[in-house]
Amino acid sequence: MLASLLLFPVSLYYFSPAIILQAASEGVVNGSMIVFALMFVSALFVGRLWCGWACPAGALQEFGAPINDKPVPRQRLDWIKWAIWLPWLGGIIALAIGAGGLHTVNPFYQLEGGVTLALVTDPGAPPWFLIYYIIVALFLGLALLLGRRAGCHTVCWMAPFMILGRWIRNVARWPALRLKAAPDRCADCGRCTRYCPMSLDVNAMVARGDMEAAECILCGNCVDTCQQGAIQFSFDAGRQPSAPSEETSEV
Repeated sequence: MLASLLLFPVSLYYFSPAIILQAASEGVVNGSMIVFALMFVSALFVGRLWCGWACPAGALQEFGAPINDKPVPRQRLDWIKWAIWLPWLGGIIALAIGAGGLHTVNPFYQLEGGVTLALVTDPGAPPWFLIYYIIVALFLGLALLLGRRAGCHTVCWMAPFMILGRWIRNVARWPALRLKAAPDRCADCGRCTRYCPMSLDVNAMVARGDMEAAECILCGNCVDTCQQGAIQFSFDAGRQPSAPSEETSEV
Protein backbone atom coordinates (compact mmCIF):
# COMPACT_ATOMS: atom_id res chain seq x y z
CA MET A 1 0.00 0.00 0.00
CA LEU A 2 2.88 2.37 0.73
CA ALA A 3 4.40 1.63 -2.69
CA SER A 4 1.00 2.26 -4.31
CA LEU A 5 0.69 5.57 -2.48
CA LEU A 6 4.17 6.68 -3.56
CA LEU A 7 3.27 5.84 -7.16
CA PHE A 8 -0.07 7.64 -6.96
CA PRO A 9 1.16 10.83 -8.71
CA VAL A 10 2.16 8.59 -11.62
CA SER A 11 -0.92 6.32 -11.66
CA LEU A 12 -3.61 8.90 -10.78
CA TYR A 13 -4.99 8.96 -14.34
CA TYR A 14 -5.92 5.28 -14.15
CA PHE A 15 -8.21 5.89 -11.16
CA SER A 16 -9.84 9.05 -12.50
CA PRO A 17 -13.66 9.08 -12.30
CA ALA A 18 -13.77 12.16 -14.57
CA ILE A 19 -11.64 11.18 -17.58
CA ILE A 20 -13.71 8.02 -17.97
CA LEU A 21 -16.80 10.20 -18.57
CA GLN A 22 -15.08 12.18 -21.30
CA ALA A 23 -13.75 9.01 -22.90
CA ALA A 24 -17.20 7.39 -22.82
CA SER A 25 -18.69 10.45 -24.54
CA GLU A 26 -16.38 9.70 -27.47
CA GLY A 27 -16.99 5.94 -27.41
CA VAL A 28 -13.53 5.21 -26.04
CA VAL A 29 -12.54 2.59 -23.48
CA ASN A 30 -9.75 4.38 -21.65
CA GLY A 31 -7.26 3.30 -18.99
CA SER A 32 -9.47 4.02 -15.97
CA MET A 33 -12.37 2.09 -17.48
CA ILE A 34 -10.07 -0.90 -17.95
CA VAL A 35 -8.78 -0.61 -14.37
CA PHE A 36 -12.30 -0.46 -12.90
CA ALA A 37 -13.34 -3.45 -15.01
CA LEU A 38 -10.31 -5.38 -13.73
CA MET A 39 -11.27 -4.50 -10.14
CA PHE A 40 -14.71 -5.99 -10.74
CA VAL A 41 -13.28 -9.14 -12.34
CA SER A 42 -10.68 -9.58 -9.58
CA ALA A 43 -13.40 -9.35 -6.92
CA LEU A 44 -15.00 -12.45 -8.42
CA PHE A 45 -12.02 -14.40 -7.08
CA VAL A 46 -10.25 -12.34 -4.41
CA GLY A 47 -13.00 -10.05 -3.09
CA ARG A 48 -11.82 -6.60 -2.03
CA LEU A 49 -8.20 -7.63 -1.72
CA TRP A 50 -7.22 -4.52 -3.66
CA CYS A 51 -8.69 -2.28 -0.94
CA GLY A 52 -6.78 -4.02 1.83
CA TRP A 53 -3.41 -4.46 0.16
CA ALA A 54 -2.81 -2.03 -2.72
CA CYS A 55 -5.18 0.96 -2.73
CA PRO A 56 -3.34 4.31 -2.48
CA ALA A 57 -6.41 5.97 -0.94
CA GLY A 58 -6.50 3.19 1.64
CA ALA A 59 -2.87 3.89 2.49
CA LEU A 60 -3.67 7.57 3.01
CA GLN A 61 -6.37 6.65 5.50
CA GLU A 62 -4.12 4.20 7.32
CA PHE A 63 -1.73 7.10 7.96
CA GLY A 64 -4.62 8.96 9.56
CA ALA A 65 -5.51 6.10 11.90
CA PRO A 66 -2.98 6.98 14.63
CA ILE A 67 -4.63 10.41 14.86
CA ASN A 68 -8.27 9.28 14.77
CA ASP A 69 -8.78 5.55 15.22
CA LYS A 70 -12.47 5.69 16.08
CA PRO A 71 -14.80 3.18 14.38
CA VAL A 72 -17.07 4.96 11.94
CA PRO A 73 -20.89 4.72 12.13
CA ARG A 74 -21.17 2.46 9.09
CA GLN A 75 -24.96 2.26 9.14
CA ARG A 76 -25.10 6.03 8.59
CA LEU A 77 -22.30 6.24 6.02
CA ASP A 78 -22.16 3.16 3.78
CA TRP A 79 -25.02 4.31 1.52
CA ILE A 80 -23.21 7.50 0.49
CA LYS A 81 -20.80 5.83 -1.92
CA TRP A 82 -23.72 4.17 -3.68
CA ALA A 83 -25.49 7.53 -4.01
CA ILE A 84 -22.34 8.77 -5.76
CA TRP A 85 -21.55 5.65 -7.77
CA LEU A 86 -24.96 4.91 -9.28
CA PRO A 87 -25.47 8.33 -10.98
CA TRP A 88 -21.82 8.31 -12.08
CA LEU A 89 -22.14 4.84 -13.62
CA GLY A 90 -25.43 5.87 -15.20
CA GLY A 91 -23.66 8.89 -16.70
CA ILE A 92 -20.95 6.67 -18.20
CA ILE A 93 -23.56 4.37 -19.76
CA ALA A 94 -25.65 7.29 -21.08
CA LEU A 95 -22.61 8.98 -22.63
CA ALA A 96 -21.44 5.73 -24.20
CA ILE A 97 -24.89 5.14 -25.70
CA GLY A 98 -24.93 8.70 -27.00
CA ALA A 99 -21.59 8.06 -28.72
CA GLY A 100 -23.00 5.04 -30.49
CA GLY A 101 -21.42 2.56 -28.09
CA LEU A 102 -17.85 1.86 -27.03
CA HIS A 103 -16.04 1.29 -30.30
CA THR A 104 -12.41 2.16 -29.54
CA VAL A 105 -9.96 0.88 -26.94
CA ASN A 106 -7.25 3.38 -26.02
CA PRO A 107 -5.66 2.81 -22.58
CA PHE A 108 -3.68 6.03 -23.03
CA TYR A 109 -6.58 8.25 -24.09
CA GLN A 110 -5.39 11.83 -23.43
CA LEU A 111 -2.30 10.41 -21.76
CA GLU A 112 0.72 10.71 -23.99
CA GLY A 113 3.64 8.97 -22.34
CA GLY A 114 1.51 6.55 -20.32
CA VAL A 115 1.98 8.21 -16.91
CA THR A 116 0.12 11.09 -15.30
CA LEU A 117 3.21 13.17 -14.65
CA ALA A 118 3.97 13.24 -18.38
CA LEU A 119 1.08 15.71 -18.75
CA VAL A 120 2.02 18.29 -16.12
CA THR A 121 3.74 20.53 -18.67
CA ASP A 122 0.91 20.32 -21.22
CA PRO A 123 -1.09 23.57 -21.00
CA GLY A 124 -4.19 21.82 -22.33
CA ALA A 125 -4.11 18.96 -19.81
CA PRO A 126 -6.18 18.82 -16.60
CA PRO A 127 -4.45 20.31 -13.51
CA TRP A 128 -3.23 16.92 -12.29
CA PHE A 129 -1.25 18.22 -9.33
CA LEU A 130 -4.31 20.11 -8.10
CA ILE A 131 -6.47 17.00 -8.60
CA TYR A 132 -3.88 14.94 -6.72
CA TYR A 133 -3.93 17.24 -3.69
CA ILE A 134 -7.73 17.40 -3.70
CA ILE A 135 -7.94 13.59 -3.55
CA VAL A 136 -5.29 13.43 -0.83
CA ALA A 137 -7.13 16.07 1.21
CA LEU A 138 -10.48 14.33 0.66
CA PHE A 139 -9.53 10.82 1.77
CA LEU A 140 -7.08 11.81 4.50
CA GLY A 141 -9.38 14.57 5.73
CA LEU A 142 -12.36 12.22 6.06
CA ALA A 143 -10.25 9.71 7.99
CA LEU A 144 -9.03 12.40 10.36
CA LEU A 145 -12.51 13.84 10.82
CA LEU A 146 -14.71 10.73 11.02
CA GLY A 147 -12.39 7.82 11.82
CA ARG A 148 -11.18 4.57 10.31
CA ARG A 149 -11.24 4.53 6.53
CA ALA A 150 -14.16 6.92 6.39
CA GLY A 151 -13.46 7.60 2.72
CA CYS A 152 -14.00 3.92 1.89
CA HIS A 153 -17.49 4.15 3.38
CA THR A 154 -18.48 7.50 1.88
CA VAL A 155 -16.82 8.72 -1.32
CA CYS A 156 -14.94 5.79 -2.84
CA TRP A 157 -16.06 5.28 -6.45
CA MET A 158 -14.04 2.05 -6.78
CA ALA A 159 -15.47 -0.01 -3.88
CA PRO A 160 -18.92 -0.67 -5.46
CA PHE A 161 -17.30 -2.48 -8.40
CA MET A 162 -15.66 -4.91 -6.01
CA ILE A 163 -18.68 -5.22 -3.71
CA LEU A 164 -20.78 -6.27 -6.70
CA GLY A 165 -18.12 -8.71 -7.86
CA ARG A 166 -17.95 -10.23 -4.41
CA TRP A 167 -21.75 -10.53 -4.25
CA ILE A 168 -21.82 -12.37 -7.58
CA ARG A 169 -19.08 -14.68 -6.30
CA ASN A 170 -21.11 -15.49 -3.21
CA VAL A 171 -24.23 -16.21 -5.24
CA ALA A 172 -22.36 -18.40 -7.73
CA ARG A 173 -20.34 -20.06 -4.94
CA TRP A 174 -17.17 -20.78 -6.87
CA PRO A 175 -13.82 -21.07 -5.05
CA ALA A 176 -12.44 -17.67 -4.04
CA LEU A 177 -10.31 -16.02 -1.39
CA ARG A 178 -12.24 -15.45 1.82
CA LEU A 179 -11.98 -15.53 5.60
CA LYS A 180 -13.03 -18.61 7.57
CA ALA A 181 -13.90 -18.69 11.26
CA ALA A 182 -13.63 -21.41 13.88
CA PRO A 183 -16.06 -20.24 16.60
CA ASP A 184 -14.96 -23.00 18.99
CA ARG A 185 -11.47 -21.47 19.15
CA CYS A 186 -12.68 -17.94 19.87
CA ALA A 187 -11.75 -16.58 23.31
CA ASP A 188 -14.16 -13.64 22.89
CA CYS A 189 -11.33 -11.17 23.53
CA GLY A 190 -12.59 -8.68 20.94
CA ARG A 191 -9.15 -7.99 19.46
CA CYS A 192 -10.36 -8.73 15.93
CA THR A 193 -13.07 -6.10 16.17
CA ARG A 194 -10.76 -3.61 17.84
CA TYR A 195 -8.19 -3.81 15.04
CA CYS A 196 -10.57 -3.98 12.06
CA PRO A 197 -9.89 -0.90 9.88
CA MET A 198 -13.39 -1.11 8.37
CA SER A 199 -15.20 -0.89 11.73
CA LEU A 200 -16.77 -4.34 11.40
CA ASP A 201 -17.97 -6.32 14.40
CA VAL A 202 -15.62 -9.18 13.55
CA ASN A 203 -16.12 -10.81 16.94
CA ALA A 204 -19.84 -11.27 16.20
CA MET A 205 -19.01 -12.58 12.73
CA VAL A 206 -16.73 -15.22 14.24
CA ALA A 207 -19.37 -16.17 16.81
CA ARG A 208 -21.91 -16.95 14.10
CA GLY A 209 -19.29 -18.63 11.89
CA ASP A 210 -19.97 -16.34 8.93
CA MET A 211 -17.19 -13.96 7.87
CA GLU A 212 -18.94 -12.53 4.82
CA ALA A 213 -19.38 -8.75 4.92
CA ALA A 214 -19.57 -6.33 2.00
CA GLU A 215 -17.15 -3.94 3.71
CA CYS A 216 -14.50 -6.57 4.51
CA ILE A 217 -11.30 -5.74 2.59
CA LEU A 218 -9.37 -8.93 3.47
CA CYS A 219 -6.59 -6.89 5.04
CA GLY A 220 -5.81 -9.76 7.43
CA ASN A 221 -5.67 -7.64 10.59
CA CYS A 222 -8.11 -9.98 12.31
CA VAL A 223 -6.06 -13.00 11.22
CA ASP A 224 -2.85 -11.46 12.55
CA THR A 225 -4.28 -10.27 15.88
CA CYS A 226 -6.24 -13.41 16.79
CA GLN A 227 -4.06 -15.28 19.27
CA GLN A 228 -6.31 -18.34 19.15
CA GLY A 229 -6.18 -18.90 15.40
CA ALA A 230 -9.95 -18.57 15.16
CA ILE A 231 -9.74 -16.67 11.84
CA GLN A 232 -7.84 -17.85 8.78
CA PHE A 233 -7.61 -17.11 5.08
CA SER A 234 -9.10 -19.76 2.84
CA PHE A 235 -9.62 -20.30 -0.88
CA ASP A 236 -12.80 -22.28 -1.33
CA ALA A 237 -16.46 -21.99 -2.24
CA GLY A 238 -17.56 -21.04 1.27
CA ARG A 239 -20.11 -22.70 3.45
CA GLN A 240 -23.48 -23.87 2.19
CA PRO A 241 -26.23 -21.46 3.19
CA SER A 242 -28.27 -23.11 5.91
CA ALA A 243 -32.04 -23.05 6.16
CA PRO A 244 -33.24 -20.28 8.50
CA SER A 245 -34.02 -21.53 11.98
CA GLU A 246 -37.32 -20.81 13.69
CA GLU A 247 -35.60 -18.23 15.89
CA THR A 248 -34.04 -16.52 12.86
CA SER A 249 -37.35 -16.52 11.03
CA GLU A 250 -39.04 -14.79 13.94
CA VAL A 251 -36.33 -12.14 14.04
